Amino acid sequence: MKNKIITKDFNVFFGEAHILHDINIEIPKNTVTALIGPSGCGKSTFIRSLNRMHDLTTNFRKEGLVCLDGEDIYDKKVDAVELRKKVGMVFQKANPFPKSIFDNVAYGLRIHGYDDKDFLEQSVEESLKSAALWDEVKDKLDSSALSLSGGQQQRLCIARTIAINPEVILMDEPCSALDPISTIKIENLIHKLKKDFTIIIVTHNMQQATRVSKYTSFFLNGRIIESNKTEKLFVEPKNKKTEDYITGRFG
Repeated sequence: MKNKIITKDFNVFFGEAHILHDINIEIPKNTVTALIGPSGCGKSTFIRSLNRMHDLTTNFRKEGLVCLDGEDIYDKKVDAVELRKKVGMVFQKANPFPKSIFDNVAYGLRIHGYDDKDFLEQSVEESLKSAALWDEVKDKLDSSALSLSGGQQQRLCIARTIAINPEVILMDEPCSALDPISTIKIENLIHKLKKDFTIIIVTHNMQQATRVSKYTSFFLNGRIIESNKTEKLFVEPKNKKTEDYITGRFG
C-alpha cells in the first residue's frame, strides 16, 4: 500500500520548549489513521504540522522531514496556501462562518478563484451530499450556518473542507463536543470518505479509534511509543506504556 505521508526524525520546538521528539510515521493512502494518547502529549501539535499551521507562530521551529507524496512540505519551494488546499483540517469545535450554509461550503472555492455560479452550485451540492448533510439542508441553503445543530455544523465544516477536493483530511477530535447520535453520523461519514481521502484523526475515545481506523499511533510526552494496525495495537500492544494507557491505568 502506497504511503501518502511519511515523517522522518521530525521534531518541533516552540522557543526553548521541545514538543515533538523524533516522530517517524508512515500514513498509507486512503486509510484512516488514529492518533491516541493523553492530553498534552503532542497529537494536535503533530497534525497541525502536517499542513504547516504552525508557520503562523513566531517561535516555531522544526527539524526533520514531513513528506507528502515524497515531497518535503517544508521545502522553500512549497507554497503553504497550496499545501493547505491539499491537506484540509476539521477542528475539535465546529467553526462555521457567520454566513449562509451555501456560502460556507463555497468559501474555499471562491478563495481559490472559482466563481462560476453553476460550478459553485454543483460543488456545494456534491460536498453536502458527501458530508451526509444535503437532505437536511437542501431547502435552507440561504439560512445561517449558525442555525444548525452542533452535529450538523461539524458535518458542514467537513463539507467545506472537502469542497476544494483535498487529498488528506486532518480531524482534531471532531466528535468531542457532539452527542452520541451525531458522533455515529460523523464516524459513518469517515468510513465513506476514506475511499476518496487519506484521513488522520486525533481522538481521546479509544472505542472510536477501534471503530474508524485501520492504523493507530500512541503518543506520549511528545513521542510515538507504538504504531500498528489498530486491532493489533489494542489486542496485543508490544509496549507496556501502550498497554497501561489502553487499559486505563493512566491518561
